[in-house]
Amino acid sequence: MKALYGLKQAPRAWFQRFSSFLLTLGFSCSRADTSLFVFHQQSGIIYLLLYVDDIIITGNNSSLLDSFTHKLHSEFATKDLGSLSYFLGLEASPTPDGLFLSQLKYARDILTRAQLLDSKPVHTPMIVSQHLSADGPPFLDPTLYRSLVGALQYLTITRLDIAHAVNSVSQFLHAPTANHFLAVKRILRYVKGTLHFGLTFRPSAAPGTLVAYSNADWAGCPDTRRSTSGYSIYLGDNLVSWSAKKQPTVSRSSCESEYRALAMTAAELLWLTHLLQDLKVPLPQQPLLLCDNKSAILLSSNPVSHKWAKHVELDYHFLRELVVASKLRT
Repeated sequence: MKALYGLKQAPRAWFQRFSSFLLTLGFSCSRADTSLFVFHQQSGIIYLLLYVDDIIITGNNSSLLDSFTHKLHSEFATKDLGSLSYFLGLEASPTPDGLFLSQLKYARDILTRAQLLDSKPVHTPMIVSQHLSADGPPFLDPTLYRSLVGALQYLTITRLDIAHAVNSVSQFLHAPTANHFLAVKRILRYVKGTLHFGLTFRPSAAPGTLVAYSNADWAGCPDTRRSTSGYSIYLGDNLVSWSAKKQPTVSRSSCESEYRALAMTAAELLWLTHLLQDLKVPLPQQPLLLCDNKSAILLSSNPVSHKWAKHVELDYHFLRELVVASKLRT
């Protein structure tokens, strides 16, 4: 009676029940993502991703998959919806050379909600020279602003090209102005002209290397003078992770802001390395982290310019430990 459907403890009870069943079959729970389960034997491998009661199953051995799905149907009242095509707002389409992920329907729904489905598209999601600030007349419908920005944040799952612009407008959810809403409308007009954009994943004959590109501005926020970090990470030729985020503290130099961005990127690389280990995907060599600031690169490998960097929070220096331990290349 403690886990009746609809009670707050029901989701946890369901997850424990389902995961216990998988563990008895020989699956292991990923350390990097507890919703991911992996079954690995010499005969093949199965990946299972669980989100509440929605399940994605894939593997490289059809007979092994058939055997598992039969056991799953025997234990739970499940329904096979066929090949993956739509999951949590993401559309998956097979291509001749891989898989294409997009959010076409979701993007259209956002445009409809904003009454911009028939708007004139623009070529860029933001004006490069524009730096949004907290000053300006307040926007009259802050709830609409927050709703649209939240929806755009979810759209960045497959749209790296709008990540920085969405990060910019996300910083004013507490008190949006009319200028902020104009920036949101520009992003939406850009989305209108790029509805067909998405991510293409292509298989490779050999395991690819993790390569990360890190960058940061310096004191770009006109209100706080805090910098913004950004990165994109590739596994072989496939883009697998990206982010744009304002740094939590003010940096005293461009070297410092770039170093903080490197540390953020290194943390993501470390998580991806653990995830690939759980997926039984071998890496041919250590991940490579690239940056365009020579001083930040030197700082990541040895404690040079101590008097200019001694105030940087100690947790950022875990980057240096990774480089010294040869777990990361810069």
